[in-house]
Amino acid sequence: MVDTKKIILIAILLFTLIGCSSTSSINNSDGSKNIVVIDAGHGGHDCGATCGGKQEKELVLQITQKLSQKLKRVGYKVYMTRGDDRFLKLGQRTRIADRLNAKVFISIHANAIANRSRFEIVEGIETYFLQKTRDAKSQRIAQRENASVLQGTDSLSKNVIVDSVLNGPKIVESNKLAIDVQYNIMKNLKSKYPDVKNGGARPAPFYVLVGASRPSILVEVGYLTNSKERSRLFTDDYQNRIVNGITEGVNRYISNRQQEIGI
Repeated sequence: MVDTKKIILIAILLFTLIGCSSTSSINNSDGSKNIVVIDAGHGGHDCGATCGGKQEKELVLQITQKLSQKLKRVGYKVYMTRGDDRFLKLGQRTRIADRLNAKVFISIHANAIANRSRFEIVEGIETYFLQKTRDAKSQRIAQRENASVLQGTDSLSKNVIVDSVLNGPKIVESNKLAIDVQYNIMKNLKSKYPDVKNGGARPAPFYVLVGASRPSILVEVGYLTNSKERSRLFTDDYQNRIVNGITEGVNRYISNRQQEIGI
């Protein structure tokens, strides 16, 4: 039986999260006065993907800390959803971006597969923006990442949450941001690691991207289940190249937005 009161409460929550914020103009092509919120996925009791003694929650925190420092050096104001090993609920991860009127929201994750026979076959980097898709790979990855942030949420509520924002004005901008970030990550990595696989900018129903009323993306930095990729991901050089690529992608996106609105 449909719980009408519950749906109304969810709609009110979504209006608060995604319907009330304004789209202020972008300032300065060098990134100054622009606020970026970055989110290290998982944390606390939720380790995320694990393989070879490595945990996703530790990797993504390392990368987001480096990314925060890099973005600050080029002039952005940066806020992290978590700076230590703790778990955040779904709403907590995006609420700060809206409260601060951030220009972009970026969630960092690492990938994994369940089929051991394909551990050394499946690899690569993907950048996702919020959208429903029939692509089986995108659906599978989103389902794995959504499991932790949607604890205790029934299926009806999940559908209401996603359907409320899929046609929002930020979807197109999120797609553009994902393309710019993915392109620049690959450019930075391939100059030293030419064999790295480009998974592309892809749509997927990641719930962590739902609450932010601004361009939002989720970067899967690689597969912990692939030994080659796992080894690279825990090196400073590889992490720094990912960070440089994300930073350059954000710069490119904001610069293009300024040109579009005539600043």
